[in-house]
Order: sequence, then structure tokens, then C-alpha cells
Amino acid sequence: MTRKQRRGVLIGTCLAVLGVAVGLVLYAMRDSIVFFYGPSDVAGMQMAPGQRFRLGGLVETGSVERGTGTTVRFVVTDGAKTLPVTFTGVLPDLFREGQGVITEGVLEPDGVFHADSVLAKHDENYMPPEVAAKLKEQGVWRDETGADGPGSKVN
Repeated sequence: MTRKQRRGVLIGTCLAVLGVAVGLVLYAMRDSIVFFYGPSDVAGMQMAPGQRFRLGGLVETGSVERGTGTTVRFVVTDGAKTLPVTFTGVLPDLFREGQGVITEGVLEPDGVFHADSVLAKHDENYMPPEVAAKLKEQGVWRDETGADGPGSKVN
């Protein structure tokens, strides 16, 4: 075997090993690549009780019930299906009815999703209050309609 042939065999073997490794990683991650499941997905897949996953959707209007201490019960919906959720802990500031939410936890046999973490989502128009105050100070703030806000500078 010539030197060039040995180099070709070595490169081919390395590529084959790398391909097998990537294939095994992708195969192992096939069920966890999805960021979250909606209530319709959970109902359609018949999730096993005790299986850990992320549930995403909108907090149904009128469903938030505050229990004793920091326990909160609410319903997550995707418009077609709903799923009741319980969470014990401090909710994020952006959490409210009608707002997007992603919860992580387990589905119990009673059909209630017990979350151990809650992430509130916001829309693309969100701006931190500090940034909005700074823009108002500089006089370049515009409200949602595009009109100049209070204290705006006119050139």
C-alpha cells in the first residue's frame, strides 16, 4: 500500500467513525429535540404519567387560581385542547392570563401537569422598562401607534 492510499484509508475510516457517532447522538436525541409540546400534542401522543417534558401554550383567561402559599393552578391551552397545571414557587413577572408560557415538569396519572419551572414568553414588541424610560428622557419614545410620546423632540 502506498503512502497516498494509507492516508485515504485513514481519512475514510475517520469519516465513517464520525458519521456513526453523529448518527448515534441524533438517534438518542430524537424525542428531546422538540422545545415543547402543546396540549393537543400531549393528548395525541398519550404521554406516559411521570414522563418529564416541556408544555407550552397560552394561559387560559380566568383559569389562574392562587392556592395556599406559593401554589398556583392554571390551565394551558393551544386553542384546541387544554391541560391543567399546578406550580409551587415564584412566577415570572411576565406571567398573566392570555400570555404565552412554557412549563417544565411531569404529567401525573390524575391528568394534571405538575410544573417545577415556568417561563413566561413575551411578544416581539417587549421593551424593558429601563430602556423605555431612557428613550422617554431622550425624547425619542414612540408609543404603539407610532405617535411621538410625551416630551418628544420635534426637529
